[in-house]
Amino acid sequence: KAMDPITEIAFQIILFAGNGRSSAMEAIQEAKKGNFEEADRLIQEASTELGKAHNFQTKLLQEEAKGNGQSVNVILVHSQDHLMTAMTVRDLAIEIIELYRNK
Repeated sequence: KAMDPITEIAFQIILFAGNGRSSAMEAIQEAKKGNFEEADRLIQEASTELGKAHNFQTKLLQEEAKGNGQSVNVILVHSQDHLMTAMTVRDLAIEIIELYRNK
């Protein structure tokens, strides 16, 4: 049985948000070691992945605005949690890297 489109989008959001979160966490570890060039590259990678997740979220919002809203399922809610948490991790990683850089 094929997945419904909302669930497919939710899984894409989870995938890209997870990738972004992982890159942001790796960036902190690189900054801790003094590898700021790699840390900056990983933050850029995190932002790219989060951008992909955000694009899927935007598709959902646009459909909702057109009156084509779908029923909300737990996986969709879970995907939104993943995305917002990953964005927060990325934002905090940027601040932590600056603290290490200015040490």
